[in-house]
Amino acid sequence: MNTGLITVCYIGAAILFILSLGGLSRQETAQRGNLFGTIGMALAILATIMGAGVTSLGLLIPAVLVGAAIGWVLAVRVEMTGMPELVAILHSFVGLAATLVGVASYLDPTAHFASSAEKSIHEVEIFLGVFIGALTFTGSIIAFGKLRGSISGKPLMLPGRHLLNIAGIVASLVLGAMFIGNEMPQGALPELLMMSAIAGLIGIHLVMAIGGADMPVVVSMLNSYSGWAAAATGFMLSNDLLIVTGALVGSSGAILSYIMCRAMNRSFISVILGGFGTGSGTTSTAEAPQGEVVAISAEETAQALADAKEVIMVPGYGMAVAQAQGVISEITRRLRAKGVKVRFAIHPVAGRLPGHMNVLLAEAKVPYDIVLEMDEINEDFPETDVVLVVGANDIVNPSAQDDPGSPIAGMPVLEVWKARTVVVFKRSMATGYAGVDNPLFFKENTRMLFGDAKKSVDAILSHLPA
Repeated sequence: MNTGLITVCYIGAAILFILSLGGLSRQETAQRGNLFGTIGMALAILATIMGAGVTSLGLLIPAVLVGAAIGWVLAVRVEMTGMPELVAILHSFVGLAATLVGVASYLDPTAHFASSAEKSIHEVEIFLGVFIGALTFTGSIIAFGKLRGSISGKPLMLPGRHLLNIAGIVASLVLGAMFIGNEMPQGALPELLMMSAIAGLIGIHLVMAIGGADMPVVVSMLNSYSGWAAAATGFMLSNDLLIVTGALVGSSGAILSYIMCRAMNRSFISVILGGFGTGSGTTSTAEAPQGEVVAISAEETAQALADAKEVIMVPGYGMAVAQAQGVISEITRRLRAKGVKVRFAIHPVAGRLPGHMNVLLAEAKVPYDIVLEMDEINEDFPETDVVLVVGANDIVNPSAQDDPGSPIAGMPVLEVWKARTVVVFKRSMATGYAGVDNPLFFKENTRMLFGDAKKSVDAILSHLPA
């Protein structure tokens, strides 16, 4: 394939990637956005394979086929509850690829440079690619462990943790200065490897210090890191499409992280330096929630729904774990058929992944027009007859507004307690992912429906007329 045709393919792929991001910004066009992204990636891979730089198709094509087969199997088998972990581990692959490509680019015996300045620029590209890649690789693995539950969601607060991070960055910069422009016969590979090891430790420490409630931001942050690592790899390989694609992913991930931090009333820096949760060093000024918890049965809940004029559903990670979205969708359909106004309230950090609840509800065929963001629906709770909180906890916690000493103080939450009746689906009275007690459970208008969310919604559905 000649150079001009490859350039045209790269431009086409870049346009498709931009259209993909635009489509993914709205539920109605998300499916089309995914299709654009898939076509764009297929076009990019094909153009790269047919480029002049590829000389060993016999080795490359089997590798592509094996990778595609693994990706297909993972995508088909993964449950929606496991999607956050899958995204995190895929980010680690991008980081590892950037690190390995950087080392390989430095060791490339065919590399020739017209001047020492060109050589230094190339080494800066290698340094940045390896640093960001190693940090992304280890940070994503820790995020994967936290999301999977194999690593505690509590933030790890080491003494002098900020100084440790600063020391690691300074050490990396010193090694980078020793690496760039090194004219020693044996090269500066040891410095590059030591820097990558330090960057890996920084990645581990940064994510270990982030608490459970900030994990959706962490996922989008790592998405941004992986994009910048890919862009640095593009500079190393002189691949314009990789540069453009990496910049798109990096900038969109950074913007998403900013939006989510703003929705949580948090600064991006505060998230990176240590997250919500127990062990964060924050002491609540309020006493532990007190009062009587009032239980409710599935039959009583069904009757309350049938008698209501307006109902709001608030889904959370518990709904994803229980795989209850399908039944929730059917309950919604039956209530709407009776003339009940039903809507869904989505908090920006509900679940373990940006847009997690939106994807679940779309999968369950819930109409897009009744799925509203927090800012669109929060003022409507006082006029709502019944609110069903299905597996959510921290995002409906009044402590965020009432307790200045709470670890989630200032975080915007769904004000469900203002409704006439609130029914909370819970297995037990345990705290949420952020490890913070929830006074909502003890309010006079709150009823607790204990048990598995799937069994509970099944029981409610059985008491609603078809």
